[in-house]
Amino acid sequence: MRRSFPIYILLTVMVLSGCREAKRYHDENPGIQKDVPNDPLSDIRQFQKELNDSFYDPDLTPLSDEERMGFPGLEFFEADTNFRILARLERTPESMPFLMPTTTDRKSTERVYGIARFEIAGQDFELEVYQNLDLMSEEGYENYLFLPFTDNTNGNSTYSGGRYIDLEIPSGDELVIDFNRSYNPYCVYNEKYSCPIVPQVNDLNTEILAGIKNYKKKEP
Repeated sequence: MRRSFPIYILLTVMVLSGCREAKRYHDENPGIQKDVPNDPLSDIRQFQKELNDSFYDPDLTPLSDEERMGFPGLEFFEADTNFRILARLERTPESMPFLMPTTTDRKSTERVYGIARFEIAGQDFELEVYQNLDLMSEEGYENYLFLPFTDNTNGNSTYSGGRYIDLEIPSGDELVIDFNRSYNPYCVYNEKYSCPIVPQVNDLNTEILAGIKNYKKKEP
């Protein structure tokens, strides 16, 4: 059975005694977002369940042992297919690699794979979609795309630094973006992780009331 927890955590780095690579915990190619899931609501709930379950697993969780023992579970917005968007993907094959800043001194080597253009409630938006140069060479991850974004819920119901979505290169020029499958960077849960900072160009001037909510640490 494929796991559907986030791929991009492959690139997080534990900052312990300097920077070293985080444990690679995917035994199989995770179930990243496909073009046409058979049942969108079921797909969303399964993704969220598996993501939540991974936080209880000592081999997968970003939480400390102490936090994991009292972990109340992740909180999500109610699944809403209105936030499952069909975007038009404009590829940018001539884009040059660049270093995306992270929450530590580490840089993530990315290129803009394309621009996703779409509508939400009649309003036009666009987001840059990235391809990581390190993952491009990893077997099973050649088609992986990374979509970080911020929106008007940040700092209130969601993490102030924005959220991530994992995607797969589509066969055509349409790309399904399901904001219900958004997740938090691991540095939300543990400051020892290094997480890519959402580029300013990927700020959405609207509220994305879908996907994961902010994490509230249990009071001591």
